[in-house]
Amino acid sequence: MEELLEKLDSYRKEIIDTQLTGAEAAETYRIRFLGTKGIVKNLFQEMKNVPADRKKEFGQILNEFKQLAESKYEQVKETVGGSASPDSSTDWTLPGDPIAVGTRHPISLVRNRIVQIFGRLGFAVAEGPEIEDDWHNFTALNLPEDHPARDMQDTFYIHKNPDWLLRTHTSSVQARVLETQKPPIRIICPGRVYRNETISARAHCFFHQCEGLYVDENVSFADLKQTLYFFVQEMFGKTVKIRFRPSYFPFTEPSAEMDITCLICGGTGCTVCKQSGWVEILGSGMVHPKMLENFGIDSEQYTGFAFGMGVERICQLKYRINDLRLYSQNDVRFLKQFVSAL
Repeated sequence: MEELLEKLDSYRKEIIDTQLTGAEAAETYRIRFLGTKGIVKNLFQEMKNVPADRKKEFGQILNEFKQLAESKYEQVKETVGGSASPDSSTDWTLPGDPIAVGTRHPISLVRNRIVQIFGRLGFAVAEGPEIEDDWHNFTALNLPEDHPARDMQDTFYIHKNPDWLLRTHTSSVQARVLETQKPPIRIICPGRVYRNETISARAHCFFHQCEGLYVDENVSFADLKQTLYFFVQEMFGKTVKIRFRPSYFPFTEPSAEMDITCLICGGTGCTVCKQSGWVEILGSGMVHPKMLENFGIDSEQYTGFAFGMGVERICQLKYRINDLRLYSQNDVRFLKQFVSAL
């Protein structure tokens, strides 16, 4: 007990004699006397060693010491402007440290722009599962089991009998919409697709497509062409030239691929367009009557058109990107270039 009283007298004298000038000295004082491991707390823990008949006396002395330590600190807080912490010396008028602002991925920018353009023509967004069954991915789209067009798509199969797979195109979304809705139907189907391809600058095992479908009475190939003309002009500008070439797709008849003048070389010829001056950007055609009949839609009453494009290809032309692998490598040097939306 006497030893504790001597310690208290020594600490009391130290508090009285201490001259605190500035916030840093005050913070050091606070930590030494009033902190969680400070002198005041340690002295209170000594109460268990004080004889029972003197606990009241020692408690009063200890409370007076605590009040002295706190009053000293409060006086210093007032002299340094209401805060004795080191932060009080911070100049809040200085400009803050810059915070890096993230950007949208170029694929997202182009996808959103495609959806926006077709949205102005009344196309609603439709989505479906990435793990698909054979019926919706192939058979319903006029590709029976022995159809040679299946060989055009190297498929990732998950399970056999029944077949479950990673969808090879977003046409499966069109099938699901035709299955559950009746004409008129006007949809755009953006999404990720998968094919068993060797990864290179020009190919990847996953990529993104955006397909469109319009089914109604009296829909013609002229409607398809005007729709795609509008899209190209809105995406790439009104000076871009367009051409259609006959092609083949199992779910459309007649079918056509659409080319635009190469935006890299301006049509003069380069490695991207293989010196032709033209770049293919999408496939299209009139919906095959058998596909409509697969979903109970009268092909005599209704007609429709469909089209599909690779988002990476549109992005490549829009931003002059020459390597598909850049989209999935998460290289900040590449991604930070896309600051603003299209």
